[in-house]
Amino acid sequence: MASTSAQKFIARNRAPRVQIEYDVEVYGAEKKVQLPFVMGVLADLSGQPEEPLPPVADRKAMEIDVDNFDERLKSMKPRAAFQVPNTLTGEGNLSVSLNFESMDDFSPAAIARKVDSLNKLLQAREQLSNLLTYMDGKDGAEALLAKVLKDP
Repeated sequence: MASTSAQKFIARNRAPRVQIEYDVEVYGAEKKVQLPFVMGVLADLSGQPEEPLPPVADRKAMEIDVDNFDERLKSMKPRAAFQVPNTLTGEGNLSVSLNFESMDDFSPAAIARKVDSLNKLLQAREQLSNLLTYMDGKDGAEALLAKVLKDP
């Protein structure tokens, strides 16, 4: 709800970037008519879909805006599947299959969470960061941690 009202606020208070006008003569008087700016995009943005796409002639045009973008993205089921060299272990290749349902899925952390070996590294990094935050300002915490690491 808040994004809708914010969008209306912007529309009321900021002129659109593209304004197409033409002059028309109506009953001897000139009048400016403004045309709406409508853009259509025809593109294959699904990547390597798990299910085959319908023929282009059978696909429907859809309206996409800031309010329904994630919903539309999820309905398109974009997917990327590829092999990359396994630089973590240095052995062979790593199969990667990424499904995207929202814009947040494109962030580096979200991508790392979808690849098992990277997810384990990300979790370890987050735990170390939490430990560092916990230890900040605590006297003797570093000494105790060093003692535990020397003699488990």
